[in-house]
Amino acid sequence: MKNQAIACELHDYIEIACMYGYRVKLMLTEHRIVEGKAIDILTEQDKREFLVIDNGERQKVELSEIVEMETRTPGAKFQSIRFK
Repeated sequence: MKNQAIACELHDYIEIACMYGYRVKLMLTEHRIVEGKAIDILTEQDKREFLVIDNGERQKVELSEIVEMETRTPGAKFQSIRFK
């Protein structure tokens, strides 16, 4: 996939989810869904960025594939963010 940076304000929501360990539901391109606890953001050598999710095993989701992120953690600072 081509390296596509996401807007800074959207990146902030991902950082918040990781900082507070929110459980999230990610709606991805091609109608895929991933759920789990937001752990970290990784940047690979080719500059692609990934959200690391723990759902029993650690899974990397490329940020450019996220269409929407919903929090599943009660009292979260946001509920749903649309990326595309």
